[in-house]
Amino acid sequence: MEARDHEIEKELAATLQARRELGPEYESALIDSFLEKVEQRLDTTLDRRVRRHLAEQQVTAARDPRSIRTPSAAGAPSGFGERFGFGVVSLVLAVPLSAIGVVNAGIEGLVVAWMGIVGVNAVHAARSGGLFRQRARERRAASASASEWSD
Repeated sequence: MEARDHEIEKELAATLQARRELGPEYESALIDSFLEKVEQRLDTTLDRRVRRHLAEQQVTAARDPRSIRTPSAAGAPSGFGERFGFGVVSLVLAVPLSAIGVVNAGIEGLVVAWMGIVGVNAVHAARSGGLFRQRARERRAASASASEWSD
């Protein structure tokens, strides 16, 4: 870091020297140029840090996948994205299925199509553990970990 600080100091000294030689009318252009160089250095440093952090996360995930914070650890229901996506796909497919059912079999076809949609969503909800049961498990786990600290 000190080498970088030394480079910035040299840039600042060169900018000040140029200002002395060129006069105050070029001051804003010189300052803009200096700030652009500082911004580039900051961007480079930030990019390097972000890459290092991502690499560390990948190494950690490769060693122990359970160590990565999941959405449930962050407070959101686990599998929320999967459930949300499944619900959206179901609603998008419901439109053409409803139209096909009505065109081919009238109101009975519409009822059968929607029974199928509801059935598929019910099976998916049961397979994924259901939202209410999952929240109950999370509450039990939270109260169990809280009771460990109260002893």
